[in-house]
Amino acid sequence: MIELFALDFMRYALAAAVLVGLTAPAVGTFIVQRRLALLGDGIGHVALTGVALGFLTGTAPVLTAVVVAALGAVAIELVRARGRTSGDVALALLFYGGLAGGVMLIYLTPGGSTASLNTYLFGAITSVTGADLWVIALLAVLVLGVLAVFGRELFVLCQDEEVARAAGLPTRFLGLLIAVVAAVTVVVAMRAVGLLLVSALMVVPVATGQQLARSFRATMALAMLFGVLATVGGLTSSFYLDVPSGAAIVLLALAGFAVALTVGRFVRRSRPRESTI
Repeated sequence: MIELFALDFMRYALAAAVLVGLTAPAVGTFIVQRRLALLGDGIGHVALTGVALGFLTGTAPVLTAVVVAALGAVAIELVRARGRTSGDVALALLFYGGLAGGVMLIYLTPGGSTASLNTYLFGAITSVTGADLWVIALLAVLVLGVLAVFGRELFVLCQDEEVARAAGLPTRFLGLLIAVVAAVTVVVAMRAVGLLLVSALMVVPVATGQQLARSFRATMALAMLFGVLATVGGLTSSFYLDVPSGAAIVLLALAGFAVALTVGRFVRRSRPRESTI
């Protein structure tokens, strides 16, 4: 275990893993509560276009991914809120357009090929540099700060949009805010698990927490704990077993869900039933 901290790239990777493990489930708790569990997948495909745009223009792919993913998230929220298109159809449109745009732009890049996208598609957290870590940390602090400031309002919105509107909350603004925050989170997590698996890190720890907690706040706390355990444990496993870090993180998160599901069922069965008399 000591050799993990003796290597600079592993120290960067571990720090990034903790940040991603905290941020993705925190946002995912609101996304799952709003019944948009696949939003991360849709934004991830749009972020792919942003990464390819970065290669094409010679700018930092992370920065272009943030901009394009945020614009895509705003578009999907506006289509869902204003149009007659349902949420799942709007997400499907995002899937197709984002993936097609990314492939097209990478082929327009001189000397580019889809192999250039592999790091972003499947994740390579051990390739995180000091500069990458600063960007990830800045975005993670931004996301967690927004959730800390607007957490109560976002909870009401995700619980019941009609109640939020009746309470006088700016539902349009809050809907756009959670969409943009989700987009930034996708970009934060893409170096850890990849754009194809990023939604898993936003959903699986939350589903795990729901098996053991009854309140929204407790679910979020447990989800963030399980997220950190999955990212750090998956990274450690990938180092010693020489396996892809993104896949290891997601599989470990799924294993945690299976354990929590079993424990949760056992706890519920062991509770004394209330008398109906």
